[in-house]
Amino acid sequence: MMDLHTHTVYSDGIGLIRDNVAWAEKRGLKIVGISDHIHFFTPSRFSAYINEINVIKEESEIVVLAGIEANILENGPDITDEFRKKLDYAIASVHEWFGRNGTHEYINYVKKAIMDDNVDIIGHFGNSFPWIGYPTREEIDEILDLAEAYGKAFEISARYKVPDLEFIRECVKRGIKLSLATDAHRPEDVGKVSWSLKMLEKAGGTKEDLIFSEYL
Repeated sequence: MMDLHTHTVYSDGIGLIRDNVAWAEKRGLKIVGISDHIHFFTPSRFSAYINEINVIKEESEIVVLAGIEANILENGPDITDEFRKKLDYAIASVHEWFGRNGTHEYINYVKKAIMDDNVDIIGHFGNSFPWIGYPTREEIDEILDLAEAYGKAFEISARYKVPDLEFIRECVKRGIKLSLATDAHRPEDVGKVSWSLKMLEKAGGTKEDLIFSEYL
């Protein structure tokens, strides 16, 4: 299986890239993605990150992908064309806190990320809904319509237990791709995707509904 959302010492994780890959191999994954937070990188640090991932790709028994986690800001995701062209994929996530009744603003941020050519996956969609409020059915449909039109994927986050089953089911029904993700910040948490896999299966999904399914 896969885990496309993992962090290392290049951002706020505690392990090396090699450690994350070792745990992915130990857990029997077919694909592991390294996706450190973009705001930790200078151009030179980013080059070192990509170079290290490329070396490990050649050594690993499984598929290792170079990713990044961008922040969705008021004007859109903070990822540049220059960064994206060196990556296999980019996740974009909302990390801002909108407070109670901030759902509409959250949804608007996500729309901007979906329409951004540099973004492939929307990270932990809905993790803050219990605190800021839940979107309307119309808002959810608008998000799904955009994702379908722009060919974007959503991660099923084992860390945050999002999105909900109905949302995942709609993705499967519409052909919107999904990814399995732990958001691991420790190597030993890499590959703990059982919740994500269970939700995919409950929604009627198979490995063909996952992004990068050609490697599975």
